[in-house]
Amino acid sequence: MSARSYEVRTYGCQMNVHDSERLSGLLEDAGYVRASAGEEADVVVFNTCAVRENADNRLYGNLGHLAPKKAKRPGMQIAVGGCLAQKDRDTIVAKAPWVDVVFGTHNIGSLPVLLERARVQEEAQVEILESLDVFPSTLPTRRESAYAAWVSISVGCNNTCTFCIVPALRGKEKDRRPGDVLAEIEALVAEGVIEVTLLGQNVNAYGSDMGDREAFSKLLRACGQIDGLERVRFTSPHPRDFTDDVIAAMAETPNVMHQLHMPLQSGSDDVLRAMRRSYRQDRYLGIIERVRAAMPDAAISTDIIVGFPGETEADFEQTLHTVREARFANAFTFQYSKRPGTPAATMDGQIPKEVVQERYQRLVALQDEISWDENKKQVGRTLEVLVAEGEGRKDEATARLSGRAPDNRLVHFERPAQDVRPGDVATVEITYAAPHHLLAEGPTRSVRATRAGDAWAKRTGTAAAAAKPGVLLGMPQIGAPAQPADAPAAGACCAD
Repeated sequence: MSARSYEVRTYGCQMNVHDSERLSGLLEDAGYVRASAGEEADVVVFNTCAVRENADNRLYGNLGHLAPKKAKRPGMQIAVGGCLAQKDRDTIVAKAPWVDVVFGTHNIGSLPVLLERARVQEEAQVEILESLDVFPSTLPTRRESAYAAWVSISVGCNNTCTFCIVPALRGKEKDRRPGDVLAEIEALVAEGVIEVTLLGQNVNAYGSDMGDREAFSKLLRACGQIDGLERVRFTSPHPRDFTDDVIAAMAETPNVMHQLHMPLQSGSDDVLRAMRRSYRQDRYLGIIERVRAAMPDAAISTDIIVGFPGETEADFEQTLHTVREARFANAFTFQYSKRPGTPAATMDGQIPKEVVQERYQRLVALQDEISWDENKKQVGRTLEVLVAEGEGRKDEATARLSGRAPDNRLVHFERPAQDVRPGDVATVEITYAAPHHLLAEGPTRSVRATRAGDAWAKRTGTAAAAAKPGVLLGMPQIGAPAQPADAPAAGACCAD
């Protein structure tokens, strides 16, 4: 009997992407095989997000699409996990009785057992834990990249932002021990990984349940001692917990990239107060100023919500002012939408959609202008580009590869004469800047083969390949366009 195939469909934030790698690893450890592109899987797993107003409609629409397929395929199973599963629980099976398994954010390790139990008992299995069962990073994983990896350092969040339901679904913050984090990174490097992204709902609050306010900066410095680890990133920090020891660690640790994604959400003190964000415009801009004093080349990106309940035109102008002062390399911009179960959803002063849309367009236009100006400053610079995986970019007769600069800007460059693999490093000179990418039109200065490229070749059985514009498994994506209204945020939780 052939092995059963699986497919994991992921929605929402980077923590969900990380969890989906664990779900894939768990299934493969249990004997399942990943379904090929276009193949109908025996097991379909939805890893859901609950922070958008229409998240449940999207899920039930997808489940409805699978219902007739499942009816024609005895033995096919459907599982629903993630934040929406944690929130809706028994409602999912009531609305979609053809679902076999519902599991929460705290017990992703139970999936294989629940699938088998549902198959044997021929009835839906619903298991939602209220607190973390096993820290996700201790579970098997199937990483999407051979050369870049997420490393979760904490789960949960202790904040109470009025627009966010994540703390209710992910629970209170729980930190991993530093030794466990570093051991995982060392194991990844031994497998060929050269870039890691430290991940947490509020990543720089790391150490809060260990009683060490400098634990995060110490962790960054410890990453600098790991041989073979070339790039370290983290997402997403909270301005409340962003301290000078973290800035110093970023500036003084060679493999910690000069790149920062720090959510602003609003430039208005009144709106920040209504959001229950524990900082104000002056403090936020002060952090930006100190980061740039320590690292003048730092690329800084952010998240911004437009149209939060009660936002006046004067409030919005304060957001535009903050954007002008901060000069972000990129901003992930969102039109406010109600999150069921959050205080903001029932607040007075909900803004008409047409007003929100008009403000959103003004913000996007301003940020595009700033992003382009900031990218133009890169022209003439020589950058090391970590080559990304994919199909490659072709325009006219020139085949181009793509990758990420140290500050995570997207770079397209001409394919060199020598072999180059995803995970290798190409040195190029930037000749042109667009708002959301850089271009190196001349010959590639050099290509450095890496252990990461070796790992990619071993995984794929391929000597060399093209790269596509798009993503390495590291966030946030500096140089990406503004996001549509219902897009997920860049950070570890949506609109963190």
